[in-house]
Amino acid sequence: MSQEPRTYFLFLFLFLSHGVASHRVPDSRQDLHPLLQKMAEEIIDGSYLNALLDLIQFQSSHGWTANLSHRVLAYLNSRNVAFTIPSLQAAVEHHLEQRLYQPQKLLEDLRETDAQQFCTAMKCLLEDKKDLLELEDIVIDLREIRKQAFQSPGVNRSLFVITLERCFQLLNSLECVEILGRVLRGSSGSLLQPDITEKLPQDLCEDAFKNLSAVFKDLYDQTSAHSQRALYSWMTGILQTSSKATDDSVSWVSAENLWILGRYMVHLSFEEIVKISPVEIGLFISYDNTTKLLDTVYDITPELARAFLERISSSSFDMRNTSTIHRLGLLVCFYDDLDLLDAAVAQVLLHQMIKCSHLRGFQAGVQQVPSFYSVSQMGVLLAGVGTRAFYGMDCRDLLQVLRSTVSLHVSNLSPAQKQGVLSKMIEAGDATSGIVEIQGAFFKEVSLFDLRREPGFNTTVLKEKELRRSQALFLYELLSKLTRRPEELLSTGQLVKGVTCSHIDAMSADSFLAHFHYFENNLSLLSPYQVNCLAWKYWEVSRSSMPPFLLTALPAHYLASVPASQCVPFLISLGKNQLDSLVLDSHKKNSVLRKVQQCLNNSTADEYVVDIVGKLLCHLPAAVLHRGVSAQAWATALHGLRDCPDLSPEQKAAVRLRLLEQRGLPQNWTAETTKDLGPFLVLFSGDELSSIATKFPDILQQTASEIAGTLPPEEFLWAVFDSVRNSSEKSPSSAPSPGCHGVMAPSSGDIFKLAEANACWAPQDLLCMEEHTFVRNVELLGAVRGFSPPQLMTLKEKAVQVWDMPSYWKEYHITSLGRIALALNESELQQLDLSSIDTVASLSRQTEWTPGQAKSILQGFLEDSGYSIQDLKSFHLVGLGTTLCTMNVTEISLIRISEFRVVVARIGTLLCSIHVLAEFKRKAEVVFGDPTQWSSSVLQELGTIAAGLTKEELQMLDKDLMPYFQPSAIKCLPDEIFKELSMEQIASLGPENAAAVTPAQRRQLSMLQLQSLQRALDGANTRSWLDTPPSASPTRTPSSGSPPASSTPPRPLLWGHYSRVREEQTAFWEIKRPCHMGSLAWLFSAGSSAQDRVVSGACAWPFSVQAAGPGVWKQRHSRL
Repeated sequence: MSQEPRTYFLFLFLFLSHGVASHRVPDSRQDLHPLLQKMAEEIIDGSYLNALLDLIQFQSSHGWTANLSHRVLAYLNSRNVAFTIPSLQAAVEHHLEQRLYQPQKLLEDLRETDAQQFCTAMKCLLEDKKDLLELEDIVIDLREIRKQAFQSPGVNRSLFVITLERCFQLLNSLECVEILGRVLRGSSGSLLQPDITEKLPQDLCEDAFKNLSAVFKDLYDQTSAHSQRALYSWMTGILQTSSKATDDSVSWVSAENLWILGRYMVHLSFEEIVKISPVEIGLFISYDNTTKLLDTVYDITPELARAFLERISSSSFDMRNTSTIHRLGLLVCFYDDLDLLDAAVAQVLLHQMIKCSHLRGFQAGVQQVPSFYSVSQMGVLLAGVGTRAFYGMDCRDLLQVLRSTVSLHVSNLSPAQKQGVLSKMIEAGDATSGIVEIQGAFFKEVSLFDLRREPGFNTTVLKEKELRRSQALFLYELLSKLTRRPEELLSTGQLVKGVTCSHIDAMSADSFLAHFHYFENNLSLLSPYQVNCLAWKYWEVSRSSMPPFLLTALPAHYLASVPASQCVPFLISLGKNQLDSLVLDSHKKNSVLRKVQQCLNNSTADEYVVDIVGKLLCHLPAAVLHRGVSAQAWATALHGLRDCPDLSPEQKAAVRLRLLEQRGLPQNWTAETTKDLGPFLVLFSGDELSSIATKFPDILQQTASEIAGTLPPEEFLWAVFDSVRNSSEKSPSSAPSPGCHGVMAPSSGDIFKLAEANACWAPQDLLCMEEHTFVRNVELLGAVRGFSPPQLMTLKEKAVQVWDMPSYWKEYHITSLGRIALALNESELQQLDLSSIDTVASLSRQTEWTPGQAKSILQGFLEDSGYSIQDLKSFHLVGLGTTLCTMNVTEISLIRISEFRVVVARIGTLLCSIHVLAEFKRKAEVVFGDPTQWSSSVLQELGTIAAGLTKEELQMLDKDLMPYFQPSAIKCLPDEIFKELSMEQIASLGPENAAAVTPAQRRQLSMLQLQSLQRALDGANTRSWLDTPPSASPTRTPSSGSPPASSTPPRPLLWGHYSRVREEQTAFWEIKRPCHMGSLAWLFSAGSSAQDRVVSGACAWPFSVQAAGPGVWKQRHSRL
């Protein structure tokens, strides 16, 4: 994106200007091929896209000679067209750029192309093997053209529309389907609206139909319910037409048709399924990839699943055979004949049913296998292995497990279990080989201490590892001393997290520009401070080509000078990124959004604008969402709004009003409408939802299950609750407990369907629950976030009823309680058997313990396990979690340094009192030395422990280290200590840490300190000489890094300077005559030095000629 989209069209300028300086232009019209004459006429008419297509077509069938460029120029001269190379460059440049930024115009252009030009355009999109088109020394990068076309917002939509309109009439249908597939896979699914089937051909050849059906299957989850139904009807219409079935008694649903339908098979009716012949269903089940397909039918209903199972059982497949069970995919979750299975088959069935958690709206009664052959066979059951068991394994066996497929499930282990594995591997002796074996997210558990004592890392072993920022900071600094090739480091996994501002500042201008794409492609891994550093570096070295999204990392006033002509690239660039991660300060975010609204003119006219704004859609004001989004754009906008995580109350109200206007009252909605609006059901009142609860209870309950783990509005929860209660079987217990006569207690089905709506049960209802219901669903109930203290107390009483007093509870009882355990008082906690660190770890995951409860858990573990504090292993410390915050100074001092140093990062996530953090800080000094010598990686590793620094220690810290405090540490600093930071230190906090400053801390600051804090929030450059008002004319800063002569906001995405002059742009950059591309011939020719051949100051170059000669230019812009 930062390497301008127009670069792929520069070949046209090269072609027109090739050899101009050194050859005499003919003064009369010469013979010119008709296609080139046509191209020249199109240049005269301003139809530059058509000219490009004609040139590509000519080159594909004719040899290119150098004199052809002179003939074209002669032809233009003979038509008395007053084109100069610079003016032609600017005109072509502007036209082609606007086709990227105004895709509707691109659609118009493509509609106006003749048949041959259109076919050429389509074939350019298809021919992967022909990446480069060479005309003598001129190179056209077709691969880059394709890439940009398929990735550009709006352009994708134009290609989709024009392919449906013209392609099937002019090209082979297989080619058209391939183009549709590429376009659709590059979209978010919003292109698949229900009316698409009206534009799809009904007479596709068999292979084209199968290929297009495969595309629709791949995009199933991104497709709305209305569109799914429409596509299913289109697919089945063609399949039924081509079926050999002669009458209704013979089903058109053959084995092959089932395979073509794929996930769309869940839309078959019950009547169609039961008519499938045993031979065809048997053939379908025998296909090699059927299991993989059936593993994806997440939304199949129990009725349809059982119908499929019945048809399978009618075939030649034995439903009690383990081979058949393996083939059933998610259908296994609806297997009924459990009583007829022998033990071996039942065990296989149980293992297969682990996958049932993927089903939507269905609960499988899956329990752990009581026995297994080895850890490597356990898969998802790996989390059931105790921490002590891991620590007790032979290291060689442990390494073998980590190399096997079971390593895919390591992420399911608790932090204590992971530390148990890690401790064993490092204790085994060869620490480096053990660490190298650790892959993926597990590597994040490796301590900075262990990394520091094993410096033998290289980029190869880091490629597949996830890194904490502290690890990345250390490793990048270490490896940067071993290589002078930045790309080797920046292309290595998550190592980019460790790039500091000093690393960025040290890069030459040319090196920075050449490697910027590594940062841009990994933007999600970068901290706001890193993005701020990148923005200032780009501003310093090449502001004219600065990616617009980087402007948001600079102080807000830099946005003010973005002209209207640059609004579209600004919106595209910003819309591809998460604004909340780029801008943390609310005032600055408002400034950004004002600029966005200004660019949009407070309206969204059509779906193309929705494509362009991208993720900015989530930030549009309520008034724009309610009145500013046109009816034409609303369906596309609604598709994007589904993914917005934090709409404001005003935005939610606007969306709700708009939905009522567009779709009518919920009582009139169809099932498909209700499914499509599932994420928005939480916006409606209880009265509005009552009709949904009555008509489509399954859809409402499915929505509730999908948002489990959040706290939906109370009215939504009550609607779900009433829906479930009204649809559940009314069967009171035959022998109710005292006080439970007539009470409709929760059933297992109710509890599963309700999810978070279980919070609506009255305490008496919960107390009257059947014992077997409680046992089966205790984990689900323990996960409900909305339970009140009285409800939790009732559930604890139920646990006592079922399991007896807490002193009798087993480990699996305690670990299943979840939030219910919060109702245990200190005396009851002391009764628990807390000898297992895994039990304690499950309790410490809860964050709502009182200090007294947490202390009881800590003391209970020490007493029941027999450990003293000095005996605690690293995995014990991790498992104890928040209970460590209840230790006193003396107890903390007893923790062994050898164990503490490998779990510093974990302890640094705890929000302990300041005196506890101060004591942990003293232990950190033993590990990492005097605080004045701490590096950025150490400060980042310590987390909240760094808040234990004294006033004097804080004041001695270098200001450049301030961004490497974790935000949680900034929040933990006492107000009276935070105010002792200098203005320079506060200004250097960086945007993220500045946003973490609490109101109480802010109140303690002086006016000058508050100004410094605001500079940090704004993203101001601490080198104040760079932070000047954006009003003067820019100059390209030399590679030496000297300060720019002036400051001005960048001109996004365009390389070089426009020759056209617009009033709105004169304040944006100084207008100079561009150095046209014909000058490149001078640069590459032999003779005197390049700088002697360019008239200084006469034109504007995109690079410093003195600093970047032909070799550098080739490296940066060679693929035109």
